[in-house]
Amino acid sequence: MENSPLFKSGHTACAGCGQAIAARMVIEAAGANTIIANNTGCLEVFTTKYPETAWGVPWIHSLFENSAAVASGIEAALKYLGKKENINVIAQGGDGSTADIGLQALSGMLERGHDILYVCYDNEAYMNTGVQRSGLTPFDTNTTTSPSGSQSSGNIRPKKPMPEIALAHGIPYVATASAGLPQDIQRKVKKAISIKGPKYIQIHVPCPLGWRHETDQMLPVAKLAVDCGLYPLFEYENGVLTGQKKIVPKPVEEYLKAQGRFKHLLNNPEEIKKVQDIADNNIMKYNLKAQA
Repeated sequence: MENSPLFKSGHTACAGCGQAIAARMVIEAAGANTIIANNTGCLEVFTTKYPETAWGVPWIHSLFENSAAVASGIEAALKYLGKKENINVIAQGGDGSTADIGLQALSGMLERGHDILYVCYDNEAYMNTGVQRSGLTPFDTNTTTSPSGSQSSGNIRPKKPMPEIALAHGIPYVATASAGLPQDIQRKVKKAISIKGPKYIQIHVPCPLGWRHETDQMLPVAKLAVDCGLYPLFEYENGVLTGQKKIVPKPVEEYLKAQGRFKHLLNNPEEIKKVQDIADNNIMKYNLKAQA
C-alpha cells in the first residue's frame, strides 16, 4: 500500500521501549526496498506475534544466532538473480544475539564481505528471557545473573567492545548511535546503506523493564548515557575515526541514579569512581570533550 508505514503501530512493545523507536528509525531511513533478517529476541517477539506483523517490508526470522547468516544467503541470492543493486539487506538482533550467541555468524558475514548492514539493538541484557547479563551488559549492572549483594556490586565484566571487533574485520563502516538521538540514527543508516560492503551500527536502546526507569524517561536516560561518556557516539570509515558527538561531560552519577539497575551503587563512592573511570577513558579515547 503506497505511503503505508514501514514499521506499523499496534505492536506489543513495552511502554517507553527504546528498541521500538530505534527500529522504526532504521527501517524508515533504509526505505521500502529492504529485506530484513531478524534474530530471536524482544524485537522479533513484539513485532511479529502470529498472524500479525508490524513490518511493511519482507522480514525473515530464524534462530537466535542466525540473522547474519540468513542475511548472507539473501544477499548472495539477490546477486545471483541480478537484483541486489536496488535492494538493501539488513540483519539485526539484540546485544545478546549479536555479541554472544550470534558472534560467529556475524564475524563470518563481515569477513566474507557481504553487502549487508548489521544493526545491533543494545539494551544491555537478555531482556526477553528475564534480564540476564550479556556480553554487552555494563560493569556493575544488577541483573538476574549478575545480582548485587554482599559479595558483588553486579556484573564484574566490562562491555564487550563490539564496534572494535567489527572494525578488526577491516569493514568500510562502523558506527554507534542512540535511541535518544533519532535523527542521528537515520543519518547513519542512510550513510551505511550508501556504502558497498559489510556495515555495523550499534544502537543504545533503553529498556524500562530491565533498566528499571520510568516509561516516560527513555529519551532523557538515553541522552544521559551519551552526555556522561558511558555510551560514546562515533563513526569509522575504512578504519579511520571520521566523526564523534562532542559532549560537555556530566557526572556518571546522574545517569546511574536514574535507573533501578544501578541503585545499589548510589551509596558506594568507590564503585561509582570505577564507572566514572570508564566514562573518562571513553572521553579521552574518542576525543569527545567539547571545546570551551
